[in-house]
Amino acid sequence: MGIRLDDISFAYGCHQVVCGANLHLPAGKFGAILGRNGSGKSTLLRIAAGLQLAQQGSVAIADQELKQLNVRQRARRVGYLAQFHQPEFPFLVREVVLTGRAGSVFSVPLARDYLAAEEAMELLGVLHLADRAYDELSGGERQLVMIARLLAQDPDALLLDEPVSSLDLSNQMHLLHTLRGLARRGLTVLAILHDPNHALLFCDQVFYMESGRITQPDPGAPLADPARISQLYGIDVCTAQVDGVTVVLPRPAWKRQEAQKVSS
Repeated sequence: MGIRLDDISFAYGCHQVVCGANLHLPAGKFGAILGRNGSGKSTLLRIAAGLQLAQQGSVAIADQELKQLNVRQRARRVGYLAQFHQPEFPFLVREVVLTGRAGSVFSVPLARDYLAAEEAMELLGVLHLADRAYDELSGGERQLVMIARLLAQDPDALLLDEPVSSLDLSNQMHLLHTLRGLARRGLTVLAILHDPNHALLFCDQVFYMESGRITQPDPGAPLADPARISQLYGIDVCTAQVDGVTVVLPRPAWKRQEAQKVSS
């Protein structure tokens, strides 16, 4: 069960983007992919969602090889959130979320579909926006609506590309807490996150992506390993304890530079 990527490779022409990547996230776990911009994270997630064909390797969701599923079957297994989404039509929020329940463009929603859409909107805190036009919402509101659409889809796994990027601090915490809760109820969640502390505070597993390759912390090693985070992002970091939780903080280079000037 869960999400399994084995020996995934992909290149755009001569540019190798993903190189023999392996990732296994058990069912009911919340995992994060961390890495610099351009390290191959989004391409790997698109491959995991079946939207990009790997040139090597295999993808399985809930013990089912993705290549064995047709488009409709894949849509029932995997909920995928792209990094960017541009609305094309002025649908109401309720209608957008209901599309997660549609078997085809000709599907007529049933009572259970409306109920699932309402529950998803309530869970994401956007039920009060149900009768608003989607294209009139803020970027953060649209992000939450699109995730509600995925939840209405009732997939086995959620694949989320930077799900908190457009959200304010309050909604970031609410969404991450909600995703952690969904994982505890059996949903498998894999998200690309840019803030390591989001992964440290909410996730069960962390995957590091560098130059198209996936690594993980050594067995028994803490997730908040300052040396590993420093290597991943190319900056100097330290750790701190906040209410018993270890977080990672960047060391401000300008402070050291100013101190060196004063001492000299």
